[in-house]
Amino acid sequence: MSAQNAQQWFETSLGKYLLAHEQSYFDQAVANIFGYNAIQIGLPQFNFLRSNRMPLQFSAGTDCGASLRAAADFMPIESGSMDLVIMPHVLEFNENPHQILREVHRILIPEGHVVISGFNPLSLWGANRYFKPARSDFPWCGNFIALSRLKDWLKLLDFEMTGGRLCCYTPPFKREKWRAYFNFMEAAGDRWWPISGGVYFLQATKHMHGMHIIKPGWKNALAGKKRIASAAQRFNDNSIEKKLHINGYNQINSDKQ
Repeated sequence: MSAQNAQQWFETSLGKYLLAHEQSYFDQAVANIFGYNAIQIGLPQFNFLRSNRMPLQFSAGTDCGASLRAAADFMPIESGSMDLVIMPHVLEFNENPHQILREVHRILIPEGHVVISGFNPLSLWGANRYFKPARSDFPWCGNFIALSRLKDWLKLLDFEMTGGRLCCYTPPFKREKWRAYFNFMEAAGDRWWPISGGVYFLQATKHMHGMHIIKPGWKNALAGKKRIASAAQRFNDNSIEKKLHINGYNQINSDKQ
C-alpha cells in the first residue's frame, strides 16, 4: 500500500466518509482503556489515539510521519511492554498478517488490548473490488480478510473478543449525493444486514494461561525436629568438660552398685 495513494484517497468524499466513522469508533473504543504505553500501527497521518489518556503514545510503520519507522511484522519493541495496540487497516495490506498478529501478541502485556479495523469482503465494498477498472488503487488493492477468519486467528493466539461493530453499509459511491440516496441502509444496517457492513472493528484482550504451584508445608513439618550439625563443633569450654567428667563418674558408681 502506497502511503501517498492512501492519503489521496482519504481526501476524497468517500475517504472522508470512512474516516469520520473510523475516528468516531476509535475515539469511543480507546477512551476508557488505561495503562502506560499505547501504539498505533499504520496510518500515522491520523491520530486514532487522541481520546486515550496513556502517558506514552506513538505510531509505528514504514510510512513517513511514523514515530517509529519499522515493519509491522517485526517490531523493535520489548516483549510485554504495550498496554494498547490499535491497527487501522494494516492486516489487509500486508503479505503476512499472521506474523503481525503474533508480533502484537508478543509486545502486549497480559490482559493488554488490541483494536483492529478492516474492510469486509462480504459487503458491497468487498464486491466493488471486482468491478473496479483500477484494482491497484487504495483501498481496492488490499486482500480483504473476513471477520470470521480474523476471529479464528485471534483465538489461536489466546485472544478473547471483547467488542466490535460494523459500519459503512451504504454502497461505496464516490459522489456524496448518491450515498445520500442510500443513507437508509446505514440506519438499518445493524438490524437487517449486520454482517454486511463495508468496514468492521474488532476489540480483543490478550490472555496468558499459566499455573500456580502449591507446595506442601515442609518447613512447618521440619521445624520441631533436630537437625544434624553441618560442621563439627569444637568443645573448648571447661564447663562442658566438667559435665562430661561428672557424667562418666556417675556412670562408674552406678555400675559398682
